[in-house]
Amino acid sequence: MFPTYPHDNHRNIHFALDHPEALNNPQKGQAVMNEISSIPPGAKSGDASEGVQDALPHHIEAEQQLLGAVLTNNDVYDRVASIINAGHFYEPVHARIWEIAASRISKNALASPVTLKAFMEDDEGLKELGGPAYLARLAGAAISSFAARDYAQMIYDLAIRRELIQLGQDISSKAQKVDISSEPKEQIVEAEQALYKLGEAGQTDSGFQSFLKAVTDAVHVANAAYQREGGLAGVSTGLADLDNKLGGLHPSDLLILAGRPSMGKTSLATNIAFNVAKAYKKGTRPDGSEGAIDGGVVGFFSLEMSAEQLAGRILAEASEISSHKIRQGDMDEGEFRRFVNAAKELESCPLFIDDTPALPISQLAARARRLKRTHGLDLLIIDYLQLCRGTAENRVNEIAEISMGMKAIAKELNIPVIALSQLSRQVESRDDKRPQLSDLRESGSIEQDADVVMFVFREEYYKEREKPGDHELDRMAAWQDEMSSLHGKAEVIIGKQRHGPIGTVELSFEAQFTRFGNLVQKWQQSSDSGF
Repeated sequence: MFPTYPHDNHRNIHFALDHPEALNNPQKGQAVMNEISSIPPGAKSGDASEGVQDALPHHIEAEQQLLGAVLTNNDVYDRVASIINAGHFYEPVHARIWEIAASRISKNALASPVTLKAFMEDDEGLKELGGPAYLARLAGAAISSFAARDYAQMIYDLAIRRELIQLGQDISSKAQKVDISSEPKEQIVEAEQALYKLGEAGQTDSGFQSFLKAVTDAVHVANAAYQREGGLAGVSTGLADLDNKLGGLHPSDLLILAGRPSMGKTSLATNIAFNVAKAYKKGTRPDGSEGAIDGGVVGFFSLEMSAEQLAGRILAEASEISSHKIRQGDMDEGEFRRFVNAAKELESCPLFIDDTPALPISQLAARARRLKRTHGLDLLIIDYLQLCRGTAENRVNEIAEISMGMKAIAKELNIPVIALSQLSRQVESRDDKRPQLSDLRESGSIEQDADVVMFVFREEYYKEREKPGDHELDRMAAWQDEMSSLHGKAEVIIGKQRHGPIGTVELSFEAQFTRFGNLVQKWQQSSDSGF
């Protein structure tokens, strides 16, 4: 880096402009700097040279030459505006020059040393650097336009380094203060949030892309489905009929899985999570990257149930032992061995559970990013949406903030996100209890932000509560017939699908194992029987 004078940044700025030969000869530059500042070349600790070592990372001449390039050719601004802004400049005067130039260029007005002079004549910092003549000197030090992005990236990288140093100092300062209102665990979460926010800065704004790239991506998706013989483009749920309707779980999609209590929302989400994690295989994808070629790594935010309760449900499904028996410990020796064996088989499943209650959507996003960085992430499930927290005071606005945040996570991490949601009680007041889009609770933004909205519905649950009295023989017989036809069946009603058809998918449901499965149709039964 170009030599810097420790206590007078403005002298550094003049030095950089007056001695451009030092840019290609650091030894000569340091010799000239030592002569100007009267600092002996071998100065010891405690004198001015100590300040050189302690100075924050910066590159004054890179800032000067980039500003000069913009002031001599305003088109350069469009090439670098997506990389840096005024806050990335180390020298405050440079930041103000950039801000004024950017403002004028965005209004299609000329930004040059002459036009900026009128806005900066009274700027005290500019006066210390020589006044408006400094703007002309900047233009004289301009780099060629083809190198502008490299210089902008250098300025951005140094600004991030300064922010990291500041963040470290803030963490250290807070940790030294023993305050009852700021627990160490809270400080860790705050520090982690700040660090990941800094790590993601500048990564989500991809800007425009050519139609050629978009078409190529679309062909890759279609090719993936074709290679699976017309099966899926996305991650398989493990439920064939649901996959056929959805085409699998697609990256960047937000899927809402809604239903009234006891319909089996969590059970279905758990089944899908288990199926995806169990099928996980790592390898080389068609685009050459390493990752899941089947199944995937699953993150499960269980805001309602504990991690062990959720694991118990998965084990009940895998071992085919009633979840009630598992909770009560009411198993014989054979069942217990089957239970333990199932647990051993599931040890290596890439299923990660976070059961922290009432997570703010910002923390949920940060934890999802961390999981993707450390272990990979192919599917995220949130149980359930209304238990997340936002920052808005109004509940409707808070739910809107949460649903938009979940859609943003899906797009940013390029994964499918399944969010469970409660339905309003107006379902119970209707004769036909099948849910509709209008039943989504507390905010229309859920329907708006979702790519897919699915409802879990089990008519058996409602019909069971309509059991007639034992003395009503005719009604009892009719009720038993209806219960027999509904037993072990569930419906997933697709009320919205942005990229496909809506309709109903019938599934089997084994309540004792909390397990959904593919429902064998009548024509399949006939075929199996040899008819």
